[in-house]
Amino acid sequence: MNLINNKIAIIGLGYVGLPLAVEFGKKYQVIGFDINEARVNELRIGTDRTLEVSDDELAESDLVFSHTVESLKSANIYIVTVPTPINEHKQPDLTPLIKASEMLGKVIGKGDIIIYESTVYPGATEEDCIPMVEKTSGLKFNKDFFAGYSPERINPGDKEHRVTNILKVTSGSTPEIAETVDQLYKSIIIAGTHKASSIKVAEAAKVIENTQRDVNIALINELSIIFNKLDIDTLEVLEAAGTKWNFLPFRPGLVGGHCIGVDPYYLTHKAQTVGYHPEMILAGRRLNDGMGAYVVSQLIKRMLKNKIQVEGANVLVMGLTFKENCPDLRNTKVTDIISELKEYNIKVDITDPWCSNEQAQHEYGLSLEEGTANKYDAIILAVAHDQFKEMGVDNIRKLGKKNHVLYDLKYILPKNSVDMRL
Repeated sequence: MNLINNKIAIIGLGYVGLPLAVEFGKKYQVIGFDINEARVNELRIGTDRTLEVSDDELAESDLVFSHTVESLKSANIYIVTVPTPINEHKQPDLTPLIKASEMLGKVIGKGDIIIYESTVYPGATEEDCIPMVEKTSGLKFNKDFFAGYSPERINPGDKEHRVTNILKVTSGSTPEIAETVDQLYKSIIIAGTHKASSIKVAEAAKVIENTQRDVNIALINELSIIFNKLDIDTLEVLEAAGTKWNFLPFRPGLVGGHCIGVDPYYLTHKAQTVGYHPEMILAGRRLNDGMGAYVVSQLIKRMLKNKIQVEGANVLVMGLTFKENCPDLRNTKVTDIISELKEYNIKVDITDPWCSNEQAQHEYGLSLEEGTANKYDAIILAVAHDQFKEMGVDNIRKLGKKNHVLYDLKYILPKNSVDMRL
Protein backbone atom coordinates (compact mmCIF):
# COMPACT_ATOMS: atom_id res chain seq x y z
CA MET A 1 0.00 0.00 0.00
CA ASN A 2 1.30 3.44 -0.95
CA LEU A 3 0.99 5.31 2.34
CA ILE A 4 1.14 8.80 0.83
CA ASN A 5 -2.07 8.21 -1.13
CA ASN A 6 -4.02 7.26 1.99
CA LYS A 7 -6.81 9.38 3.38
CA ILE A 8 -7.18 8.91 7.11
CA ALA A 9 -10.28 9.46 9.22
CA ILE A 10 -9.83 9.88 12.98
CA ILE A 11 -13.03 8.92 14.81
CA GLY A 12 -13.25 10.88 18.08
CA LEU A 13 -11.50 14.20 18.66
CA GLY A 14 -10.79 14.15 22.36
CA TYR A 15 -7.51 14.02 24.27
CA VAL A 16 -6.33 11.06 22.17
CA GLY A 17 -7.84 11.66 18.74
CA LEU A 18 -7.05 15.32 18.17
CA PRO A 19 -3.26 15.21 18.76
CA LEU A 20 -3.11 12.13 16.55
CA ALA A 21 -5.14 13.82 13.81
CA VAL A 22 -2.86 16.87 13.91
CA GLU A 23 0.28 14.76 13.51
CA PHE A 24 -1.15 12.66 10.69
CA GLY A 25 -2.43 15.86 9.10
CA LYS A 26 1.15 17.03 8.62
CA LYS A 27 1.76 14.21 6.11
CA TYR A 28 -1.61 12.95 4.93
CA GLN A 29 -5.11 14.09 4.11
CA VAL A 30 -7.05 13.70 7.34
CA ILE A 31 -10.72 13.92 8.30
CA GLY A 32 -11.22 14.67 11.98
CA PHE A 33 -14.64 13.27 12.91
CA ASP A 34 -16.65 13.71 16.09
CA ILE A 35 -20.36 13.27 16.79
CA ASN A 36 -20.22 16.39 18.98
CA GLU A 37 -21.06 19.20 16.58
CA ALA A 38 -20.00 21.88 19.08
CA ARG A 39 -16.58 20.25 19.39
CA VAL A 40 -16.19 20.16 15.61
CA ASN A 41 -17.21 23.82 15.28
CA GLU A 42 -14.68 25.02 17.87
CA LEU A 43 -11.91 23.08 16.13
CA ARG A 44 -12.89 24.58 12.79
CA ILE A 45 -12.23 28.05 14.16
CA GLY A 46 -8.86 26.86 15.48
CA THR A 47 -9.38 26.36 19.21
CA ASP A 48 -8.88 23.25 21.34
CA ARG A 49 -10.46 23.51 24.79
CA THR A 50 -8.55 20.45 26.04
CA LEU A 51 -5.33 22.48 25.56
CA GLU A 52 -3.58 19.42 24.12
CA VAL A 53 -3.03 21.14 20.77
CA SER A 54 -2.08 24.79 20.22
CA ASP A 55 -3.84 27.09 17.78
CA ASP A 56 -0.69 27.16 15.65
CA GLU A 57 -0.52 23.37 15.48
CA LEU A 58 -4.15 23.24 14.37
CA ALA A 59 -3.48 25.79 11.67
CA GLU A 60 -0.43 23.94 10.34
CA SER A 61 -2.17 20.58 9.90
CA ASP A 62 -4.05 19.47 6.76
CA LEU A 63 -7.21 18.67 8.68
CA VAL A 64 -10.87 18.77 7.70
CA PHE A 65 -13.30 18.57 10.62
CA SER A 66 -16.70 16.96 10.28
CA HIS A 67 -19.63 15.56 12.27
CA THR A 68 -21.43 13.99 9.28
CA VAL A 69 -21.03 10.28 8.57
CA GLU A 70 -21.23 10.85 4.82
CA SER A 71 -17.89 12.71 4.90
CA LEU A 72 -16.09 9.52 6.01
CA LYS A 73 -16.70 7.64 2.77
CA SER A 74 -13.69 9.20 1.07
CA ALA A 75 -11.25 7.72 3.61
CA ASN A 76 -9.58 4.32 3.35
CA ILE A 77 -7.95 4.14 6.81
CA TYR A 78 -10.09 4.69 9.90
CA ILE A 79 -8.57 5.20 13.35
CA VAL A 80 -10.99 4.87 16.27
CA THR A 81 -10.17 6.89 19.40
CA VAL A 82 -13.50 6.94 21.24
CA PRO A 83 -13.80 6.62 25.06
CA THR A 84 -14.03 3.23 26.76
CA PRO A 85 -15.55 3.97 30.19
CA ILE A 86 -16.99 1.75 32.89
CA ASN A 87 -20.62 1.76 34.04
CA GLU A 88 -22.02 2.22 37.55
CA HIS A 89 -21.31 -1.44 38.27
CA LYS A 90 -17.65 -1.01 37.29
CA GLN A 91 -18.14 -3.13 34.19
CA PRO A 92 -16.72 -2.20 30.75
CA ASP A 93 -19.03 -0.01 28.69
CA LEU A 94 -18.23 -0.67 25.05
CA THR A 95 -21.19 1.37 23.80
CA PRO A 96 -19.11 4.17 22.18
CA LEU A 97 -16.84 1.58 20.55
CA ILE A 98 -19.70 -0.57 19.25
CA LYS A 99 -21.54 2.48 17.88
CA ALA A 100 -18.38 3.67 16.14
CA SER A 101 -17.92 0.20 14.61
CA GLU A 102 -21.53 0.11 13.47
CA MET A 103 -21.14 3.55 11.89
CA LEU A 104 -17.94 2.56 10.08
CA GLY A 105 -19.66 -0.51 8.69
CA LYS A 106 -21.89 1.89 6.75
CA VAL A 107 -19.00 3.72 5.06
CA ILE A 108 -16.12 1.26 4.81
CA GLY A 109 -15.09 -0.06 1.39
CA LYS A 110 -13.14 -3.03 0.09
CA GLY A 111 -9.48 -3.00 1.06
CA ASP A 112 -9.99 -0.46 3.85
CA ILE A 113 -8.37 -0.74 7.30
CA ILE A 114 -9.88 0.08 10.69
CA ILE A 115 -7.34 0.70 13.46
CA TYR A 116 -8.58 0.83 17.05
CA GLU A 117 -6.73 2.85 19.69
CA SER A 118 -9.28 2.79 22.52
CA THR A 119 -8.24 0.80 25.59
CA VAL A 120 -10.05 -2.54 25.76
CA TYR A 121 -9.63 -6.05 27.15
CA PRO A 122 -7.78 -8.65 25.06
CA GLY A 123 -10.08 -9.90 22.32
CA ALA A 124 -12.48 -6.95 22.17
CA THR A 125 -11.38 -5.75 18.73
CA GLU A 126 -11.90 -9.07 16.96
CA GLU A 127 -14.71 -10.43 19.14
CA ASP A 128 -16.87 -7.35 19.74
CA CYS A 129 -16.00 -4.61 17.24
CA ILE A 130 -15.23 -6.42 13.97
CA PRO A 131 -18.45 -8.51 13.98
CA MET A 132 -20.42 -5.25 14.16
CA VAL A 133 -18.50 -3.87 11.16
CA GLU A 134 -19.19 -7.09 9.24
CA LYS A 135 -22.86 -6.99 10.14
CA THR A 136 -23.47 -3.43 8.96
CA SER A 137 -21.14 -3.50 5.96
CA GLY A 138 -21.87 -6.93 4.52
CA LEU A 139 -18.11 -7.26 3.99
CA LYS A 140 -15.92 -10.15 5.13
CA PHE A 141 -13.16 -9.54 7.67
CA ASN A 142 -9.62 -10.19 6.43
CA LYS A 143 -10.93 -10.62 2.91
CA ASP A 144 -12.76 -7.38 2.10
CA PHE A 145 -11.50 -5.21 4.97
CA PHE A 146 -8.82 -5.44 7.65
CA ALA A 147 -8.10 -4.27 11.18
CA GLY A 148 -5.28 -3.10 13.38
CA TYR A 149 -4.82 -2.15 17.01
CA SER A 150 -2.38 0.48 18.24
CA PRO A 151 -3.11 1.48 21.83
CA GLU A 152 -3.11 5.16 22.68
CA ARG A 153 -0.38 6.44 24.95
CA ILE A 154 -1.51 10.01 25.45
CA ASN A 155 -0.76 11.60 28.83
CA PRO A 156 -3.16 14.57 29.20
CA GLY A 157 -1.48 17.81 30.21
CA ASP A 158 2.04 16.46 29.57
CA LYS A 159 3.88 18.77 27.18
CA GLU A 160 7.06 16.68 27.28
CA HIS A 161 5.72 13.21 26.45
CA ARG A 162 3.61 13.74 23.34
CA VAL A 163 2.30 11.58 20.49
CA THR A 164 5.44 11.67 18.38
CA ASN A 165 8.02 11.01 21.10
CA ILE A 166 6.26 8.11 22.84
CA LEU A 167 7.07 4.70 21.34
CA LYS A 168 3.96 3.19 19.75
CA VAL A 169 2.80 -0.42 19.90
CA THR A 170 1.19 -1.58 16.63
CA SER A 171 -0.52 -4.72 15.33
CA GLY A 172 -2.63 -5.97 12.46
CA SER A 173 -5.13 -8.69 11.59
CA THR A 174 -2.74 -10.27 9.06
CA PRO A 175 1.05 -10.12 8.80
CA GLU A 176 0.80 -7.83 5.79
CA ILE A 177 -1.65 -5.48 7.47
CA ALA A 178 0.47 -5.48 10.63
CA GLU A 179 3.37 -4.21 8.54
CA THR A 180 1.20 -1.58 6.86
CA VAL A 181 -0.12 -0.33 10.21
CA ASP A 182 3.42 -0.29 11.62
CA GLN A 183 4.77 1.71 8.69
CA LEU A 184 1.87 4.14 8.91
CA TYR A 185 2.60 5.00 12.54
CA LYS A 186 6.34 4.90 11.97
CA SER A 187 5.90 7.72 9.46
CA ILE A 188 4.87 10.12 12.26
CA ILE A 189 6.25 8.61 15.49
CA ILE A 190 9.80 9.85 16.06
CA ALA A 191 10.31 7.47 19.00
CA GLY A 192 9.62 4.48 16.79
CA THR A 193 7.23 1.54 16.99
CA HIS A 194 6.98 -1.95 18.45
CA LYS A 195 5.09 -4.38 16.22
CA ALA A 196 3.22 -6.89 18.37
CA SER A 197 2.62 -10.42 17.10
CA SER A 198 -1.17 -10.09 17.28
CA ILE A 199 -3.99 -7.68 18.04
CA LYS A 200 -4.67 -9.50 21.33
CA VAL A 201 -1.06 -9.04 22.47
CA ALA A 202 -1.27 -5.31 21.73
CA GLU A 203 -4.61 -5.03 23.58
CA ALA A 204 -3.19 -6.87 26.59
CA ALA A 205 -0.03 -4.75 26.61
CA LYS A 206 -2.08 -1.57 26.86
CA VAL A 207 -4.43 -2.71 29.58
CA ILE A 208 -1.60 -3.91 31.85
CA GLU A 209 0.33 -0.61 31.57
CA ASN A 210 -2.21 1.15 33.75
CA THR A 211 -3.07 -1.93 35.81
CA GLN A 212 0.56 -2.10 36.89
CA ARG A 213 0.52 1.57 37.92
CA ASP A 214 -2.78 1.11 39.75
CA VAL A 215 -1.51 -1.81 41.82
CA ASN A 216 1.71 0.01 42.66
CA ILE A 217 -0.13 3.14 43.78
CA ALA A 218 -2.49 0.98 45.85
CA LEU A 219 0.52 -0.46 47.68
CA ILE A 220 1.84 3.04 48.43
CA ASN A 221 -1.62 4.17 49.55
CA GLU A 222 -1.80 1.24 51.94
CA LEU A 223 1.68 2.03 53.23
CA SER A 224 0.64 5.64 53.83
CA ILE A 225 -2.28 4.43 55.95
CA ILE A 226 0.05 2.21 57.97
CA PHE A 227 2.66 4.96 58.40
CA ASN A 228 -0.05 7.39 59.48
CA LYS A 229 -1.03 5.00 62.27
CA LEU A 230 2.65 4.71 63.22
CA ASP A 231 3.01 8.53 63.20
CA ILE A 232 5.66 8.39 60.46
CA ASP A 233 5.75 10.83 57.55
CA THR A 234 5.10 8.84 54.36
CA LEU A 235 7.02 11.14 52.01
CA GLU A 236 10.12 10.99 54.21
CA VAL A 237 9.96 7.20 54.13
CA LEU A 238 9.56 7.14 50.33
CA GLU A 239 12.43 9.57 49.84
CA ALA A 240 14.68 7.46 52.06
CA ALA A 241 13.71 4.22 50.29
CA GLY A 242 14.10 5.98 46.94
CA THR A 243 17.85 6.29 47.47
CA LYS A 244 18.08 2.67 46.30
CA TRP A 245 18.48 2.54 42.51
CA ASN A 246 15.64 0.09 41.84
CA PHE A 247 12.98 1.49 44.19
CA LEU A 248 9.96 2.62 42.16
CA PRO A 249 9.05 6.32 42.72
CA PHE A 250 5.29 6.09 43.32
CA ARG A 251 3.39 8.47 45.62
CA PRO A 252 0.14 8.02 47.54
CA GLY A 253 -2.99 9.80 46.37
CA LEU A 254 -6.31 9.75 44.59
CA VAL A 255 -6.39 7.53 41.50
CA GLY A 256 -8.74 9.01 38.93
CA GLY A 257 -8.73 9.88 35.27
CA HIS A 258 -9.83 7.91 32.23
CA CYS A 259 -7.01 5.33 32.39
CA ILE A 260 -5.53 4.16 35.68
CA GLY A 261 -8.82 4.11 37.58
CA VAL A 262 -10.71 2.48 34.68
CA ASP A 263 -8.49 0.15 32.66
CA PRO A 264 -7.96 -2.50 35.38
CA TYR A 265 -11.71 -3.20 35.35
CA TYR A 266 -11.45 -4.15 31.66
CA LEU A 267 -8.81 -6.74 32.46
CA THR A 268 -10.61 -8.12 35.52
CA HIS A 269 -13.85 -8.40 33.53
CA LYS A 270 -12.14 -10.46 30.85
CA ALA A 271 -10.37 -12.59 33.45
CA GLN A 272 -13.68 -13.43 35.11
CA THR A 273 -15.24 -14.45 31.79
CA VAL A 274 -12.58 -17.17 31.49
CA GLY A 275 -13.08 -18.35 35.05
CA TYR A 276 -10.33 -16.56 36.96
CA HIS A 277 -10.97 -14.17 39.84
CA PRO A 278 -8.09 -11.64 39.93
CA GLU A 279 -7.30 -11.08 43.61
CA MET A 280 -4.49 -8.52 43.57
CA ILE A 281 -5.88 -6.25 40.85
CA LEU A 282 -9.32 -5.98 42.46
CA ALA A 283 -7.82 -5.49 45.93
CA GLY A 284 -5.80 -2.59 44.55
CA ARG A 285 -8.90 -1.11 42.95
CA ARG A 286 -10.88 -1.33 46.20
CA LEU A 287 -8.10 0.34 48.14
CA ASN A 288 -7.63 3.16 45.63
CA ASP A 289 -11.38 3.71 45.29
CA GLY A 290 -11.58 4.11 49.07
CA MET A 291 -8.97 6.85 49.38
CA GLY A 292 -11.48 9.71 49.19
CA ALA A 293 -13.34 8.39 52.24
CA TYR A 294 -10.03 7.81 54.05
CA VAL A 295 -8.89 11.40 53.44
CA VAL A 296 -12.12 12.79 54.86
CA SER A 297 -12.02 10.50 57.90
CA GLN A 298 -8.53 11.73 58.72
CA LEU A 299 -9.57 15.36 58.25
CA ILE A 300 -12.58 14.94 60.54
CA LYS A 301 -10.39 13.42 63.29
CA ARG A 302 -7.99 16.35 63.06
CA MET A 303 -10.80 18.92 63.12
CA LEU A 304 -12.24 17.31 66.25
CA LYS A 305 -8.79 17.24 67.83
CA ASN A 306 -8.51 20.97 67.11
CA LYS A 307 -11.96 21.49 68.65
CA ILE A 308 -13.47 22.63 65.32
CA GLN A 309 -17.21 22.04 64.95
CA VAL A 310 -17.63 19.56 62.10
CA GLU A 311 -21.31 19.88 61.24
CA GLY A 312 -21.86 23.10 59.32
CA ALA A 313 -18.12 23.71 58.91
CA ASN A 314 -16.78 25.42 55.79
CA VAL A 315 -14.15 23.46 53.85
CA LEU A 316 -12.28 24.61 50.76
CA VAL A 317 -11.20 21.95 48.27
CA MET A 318 -8.40 23.26 46.06
CA GLY A 319 -8.47 21.42 42.74
CA LEU A 320 -11.12 19.40 40.91
CA THR A 321 -9.44 18.03 37.77
CA PHE A 322 -8.08 14.50 37.92
CA LYS A 323 -4.44 15.68 37.65
CA GLU A 324 -2.34 18.82 37.85
CA ASN A 325 -2.16 21.47 35.12
CA CYS A 326 -4.82 19.81 33.01
CA PRO A 327 -8.51 20.69 32.42
CA ASP A 328 -9.60 17.02 32.26
CA LEU A 329 -12.41 16.25 34.72
CA ARG A 330 -13.07 12.68 33.62
CA ASN A 331 -13.37 10.28 36.54
CA THR A 332 -11.77 12.71 38.97
CA LYS A 333 -11.69 11.24 42.46
CA VAL A 334 -11.77 14.66 44.09
CA THR A 335 -15.54 14.27 43.81
CA ASP A 336 -15.32 11.37 46.29
CA ILE A 337 -13.88 13.77 48.86
CA ILE A 338 -16.58 16.34 48.15
CA SER A 339 -19.39 13.77 48.45
CA GLU A 340 -17.95 12.39 51.68
CA LEU A 341 -17.62 15.86 53.22
CA LYS A 342 -21.26 16.59 52.42
CA GLU A 343 -22.25 13.41 54.30
CA TYR A 344 -21.09 15.23 57.45
CA ASN A 345 -23.23 18.29 56.52
CA ILE A 346 -20.09 20.23 55.76
CA LYS A 347 -20.35 23.21 53.41
CA VAL A 348 -17.89 22.69 50.57
CA ASP A 349 -16.39 25.33 48.28
CA ILE A 350 -14.28 24.21 45.31
CA THR A 351 -11.70 26.25 43.44
CA ASP A 352 -9.81 25.23 40.29
CA PRO A 353 -8.11 27.58 37.81
CA TRP A 354 -7.89 24.85 35.17
CA CYS A 355 -11.57 24.16 34.58
CA SER A 356 -14.60 26.37 34.07
CA ASN A 357 -17.71 26.58 36.20
CA GLU A 358 -19.68 25.39 33.15
CA GLN A 359 -17.56 22.24 32.91
CA ALA A 360 -17.93 21.48 36.61
CA GLN A 361 -21.70 22.00 36.41
CA HIS A 362 -22.04 19.87 33.31
CA GLU A 363 -19.97 16.94 34.56
CA TYR A 364 -20.85 16.83 38.25
CA GLY A 365 -23.40 19.54 39.06
CA LEU A 366 -20.77 21.41 41.08
CA SER A 367 -20.08 25.14 41.29
CA LEU A 368 -16.63 26.67 41.52
CA GLU A 369 -15.62 29.51 43.83
CA GLU A 370 -12.61 31.80 44.09
CA GLY A 371 -12.09 31.11 47.77
CA THR A 372 -12.81 33.70 50.46
CA ALA A 373 -10.32 35.00 53.05
CA ASN A 374 -10.82 33.96 56.69
CA LYS A 375 -13.77 31.70 55.80
CA TYR A 376 -12.65 28.08 56.05
CA ASP A 377 -12.37 25.66 58.94
CA ALA A 378 -10.31 23.35 56.75
CA ILE A 379 -8.49 23.56 53.42
CA ILE A 380 -7.67 20.49 51.32
CA LEU A 381 -4.95 20.80 48.68
CA ALA A 382 -6.27 18.10 46.35
CA VAL A 383 -4.54 18.83 43.01
CA ALA A 384 -0.97 20.09 42.50
CA HIS A 385 -1.71 22.88 40.04
CA ASP A 386 1.19 25.30 39.51
CA GLN A 387 -1.10 28.18 40.50
CA PHE A 388 -1.54 26.66 43.98
CA LYS A 389 2.20 26.16 44.36
CA GLU A 390 2.79 29.78 43.38
CA MET A 391 0.32 31.00 46.00
CA GLY A 392 2.57 29.73 48.77
CA VAL A 393 1.53 28.67 52.25
CA ASP A 394 0.90 32.19 53.59
CA ASN A 395 -1.66 33.07 50.92
CA ILE A 396 -3.33 29.69 51.26
CA ARG A 397 -3.46 30.02 55.04
CA LYS A 398 -5.15 33.43 54.68
CA LEU A 399 -8.20 31.65 53.30
CA GLY A 400 -8.67 29.82 56.60
CA LYS A 401 -10.05 31.01 59.92
CA LYS A 402 -7.66 31.57 62.82
CA ASN A 403 -8.20 27.94 63.87
CA HIS A 404 -8.21 25.79 60.73
CA VAL A 405 -6.69 22.60 59.33
CA LEU A 406 -4.53 22.62 56.20
CA TYR A 407 -4.39 19.14 54.62
CA ASP A 408 -1.84 18.73 51.80
CA LEU A 409 -2.61 15.63 49.73
CA LYS A 410 -0.01 16.35 47.04
CA TYR A 411 3.08 17.38 49.03
CA ILE A 412 2.87 20.86 47.51
CA LEU A 413 4.03 22.67 50.64
CA PRO A 414 6.85 22.05 53.15
CA LYS A 415 6.02 19.51 55.84
CA ASN A 416 6.35 21.94 58.74
CA SER A 417 3.97 24.46 57.11
CA VAL A 418 0.90 22.19 56.94
CA ASP A 419 -1.16 20.37 59.53
CA MET A 420 -1.60 17.12 57.64
CA ARG A 421 -0.09 15.23 54.71
CA LEU A 422 -1.33 12.03 53.08
